[in-house]
Amino acid sequence: MNPETYFRLKENNTDIKTEIIAGITTFLATMYIIVVNPAIISKTGMPFGGILTATVLVSAFSSIMMGIYAKNPIVLAPGMGLNAFFTYSVVFGMGVKWEVALGAVFWSGIIFILLSVFNVRTQIVKAIPQQIRYAIAAGIGLFITLIGFTNAKFIVANPATILGFGGMNPITLTFVIGLIATSILLVKRYKGAMMFGIIITTILAIPIGRLWGDAVLISWKGIYAAPDFSLLFKLDLVNSLSLAIWPVIFAFLFTDMFDSLSTFIGVAEAADLTDEDGEPKNLKQSLIVDSISTTIAGLFGTSAGTSYIESATGIEEGGRTGLTAVICGLLFLPFMFFSPLLSIIPAVATAPALVLVGVFMMKPVTGINWKNLDDAIPAFLALILIPTTYSITQGIIWGLLSWTLLKLAIGKKEEVPLMLIIIDVFAVIALVL
Repeated sequence: MNPETYFRLKENNTDIKTEIIAGITTFLATMYIIVVNPAIISKTGMPFGGILTATVLVSAFSSIMMGIYAKNPIVLAPGMGLNAFFTYSVVFGMGVKWEVALGAVFWSGIIFILLSVFNVRTQIVKAIPQQIRYAIAAGIGLFITLIGFTNAKFIVANPATILGFGGMNPITLTFVIGLIATSILLVKRYKGAMMFGIIITTILAIPIGRLWGDAVLISWKGIYAAPDFSLLFKLDLVNSLSLAIWPVIFAFLFTDMFDSLSTFIGVAEAADLTDEDGEPKNLKQSLIVDSISTTIAGLFGTSAGTSYIESATGIEEGGRTGLTAVICGLLFLPFMFFSPLLSIIPAVATAPALVLVGVFMMKPVTGINWKNLDDAIPAFLALILIPTTYSITQGIIWGLLSWTLLKLAIGKKEEVPLMLIIIDVFAVIALVL
């Protein structure tokens, strides 16, 4: 397979070098999931090593498939939020055995595949108003920026003001220097600006905890750790279909669907990765891959796989084709054996890149019709609620519900298609559940 012709690099105004740099950048921004996902899910009693292996397999296979089949530069991995729901709400809160919970993940993926193959998810995307799409893109940008600031401890929880400035300390100072350095590289349009920014910030973080500061951010924890395949096919397919588990399947289905749809829409709008009809490129194929990612997550032993908003870091580096996703997916595979090396790059090192991606993601906000309040109010709610609720799903739900109610109230029912009303009904059910 010739990458130049298969991925149509010239047609997409990119080249192999750019796509490789974009893939590496995306990997550096998403690799935290390899350790963070097992840290959350292992609290259920599942083996840490087994979850880590499953996380790597799902991330690698899904991302490579996204690149080769859907030809989009979007990376997939077990979703943050979905893993917390799996652990705290389903296993702890409802007392569901983790084997049954994995089965629920699998069945939600099967339903996803059916919805994607029969174009139901594509119709859902088309039912989302353009104004809300602009808002989703900008809201995701603010969300990514907030994640970056919190990873750097620049913004912290404050009981008096909810959020507040974390104060200047070795970590925040390192972040600021990394942010300035990365910004300069971006402004000067250096190839690999984001990637080099992450490397620079990592180097700056080495003295923390050694020369100053309390906590050591970078420590050598060895090189090799054997993969653990103990969770493969340990899901309970029979009991996960019992009536009591269907609300869990629905919750996985709805949350994963809107996280993935909003990621596709937001990234496509911000990066102009749309077709002649203004829809995200290769939408059906991308949604099928996303569905398969959830299905294999249940089989391999982890929470649902989904599209990652951090894909925007690689896209900002110029990644425009599936080659970016393939490169990133391949980079996951070695860490099935070398996971201890992940401690080399701390969260503060990727924080500048995440903050600056917010600038890139805010571009579509200019498309919102701020003079027309029945457009502006729902768009604003979607935009602001994504970062403030720390949930893409909540932002899109309230944006769509307010759009429907306002348009119907002022007699603009032609702007509320039947599919949107159906989505609203399921959104209300999800809120109640």
